[in-house]
Amino acid sequence: MTEAMMRAWIVTSPGPIDDGPLELVQRPVPRPGPGQVRLRVAVCGVCRTDLHLAEGDLTPRHRGAIPGHEVVGYIDECGEGATRFNLGDRVGAAWLASTCGVCRFCRRASENLCVDPRFTGWDVDGGFAEFMVADQRFLYSLPAQFSDEAVSPLLCAGIIGYRSLRRSELRPHGRLGLYGFGGSAHLTAQVALAEGASVYVITRSRKDQDLARALGATWVGGVRDRPPEPLDAAIIFAPVGTLVPDALAALDRGATLAIAGIHLSDIPALNYADHLFQERTLRSVTANTRTDGEEFLALAARIAIQPTLTMYEFDEVDRALSDLANDRFGGAAAIRVSSLDEGVVA
Repeated sequence: MTEAMMRAWIVTSPGPIDDGPLELVQRPVPRPGPGQVRLRVAVCGVCRTDLHLAEGDLTPRHRGAIPGHEVVGYIDECGEGATRFNLGDRVGAAWLASTCGVCRFCRRASENLCVDPRFTGWDVDGGFAEFMVADQRFLYSLPAQFSDEAVSPLLCAGIIGYRSLRRSELRPHGRLGLYGFGGSAHLTAQVALAEGASVYVITRSRKDQDLARALGATWVGGVRDRPPEPLDAAIIFAPVGTLVPDALAALDRGATLAIAGIHLSDIPALNYADHLFQERTLRSVTANTRTDGEEFLALAARIAIQPTLTMYEFDEVDRALSDLANDRFGGAAAIRVSSLDEGVVA
């Protein structure tokens, strides 16, 4: 019997995205193991972490890794014991692919800090492929009101932005600073605004500045500008460590700066009096829990969050990542992988 094959984008030689670190290849269609399901991928969002993986900021965990971790797909095969979903169900796969379930962090409901986690598109093959397999326990049921395209960026950009917002401990109706205004920040801003916050945006991109104003930001400035009022909380989304001192200096007394994202360039030296005194707090954001994801997806449906989205075809993954690296679109982006009428693999 001939082995079924699929198209997939793999990381071949990590380096600058415009030097071609990705390659479109043929791979055998994976089969689900115990507790796993196979997804026919419909749409996969494009995340800056995919760019970090392609460019080598994150070292691929195995040769020929398939990136992509904002995956919307339809179940077409269930492995042994996989009974949570039915064939044909639409589900979402996100960054957190699995955890050990037994370490001290998993036992205290902090699975984002698991000592032995696995991540989609890094440890396990992701959604820049026509099919992928996933642990049924780490998949999300998706709100019916969102299309495949619209829900894809919610699965990482949205979830990690939500966790970052909660980690920033923004007080009710407070002033929130957002440094960088791409896929994650523009979704986080909508949550903050819906909850009564005032949003202050610092970003170099004119497209992103215009988007921030359109969404209702109180103030929008460039990277060298300082918000006109002290901030009650701030989140850095841009992977730029030199923003940290500026963001800390813009905080009010007792405020918190959260850093979203798995990669950040080096942080310059901090001055205690200017940056940390008066009980300012600097904290990182490490992945997310499944509870974060479930809470955010329910909230996104309730407030009718609206992603600003640029779509690409499957053979344009490398162009999408190049456009992300060079600020050629505002908001988020996603890859259209397959459609419902393409059938299933036997």
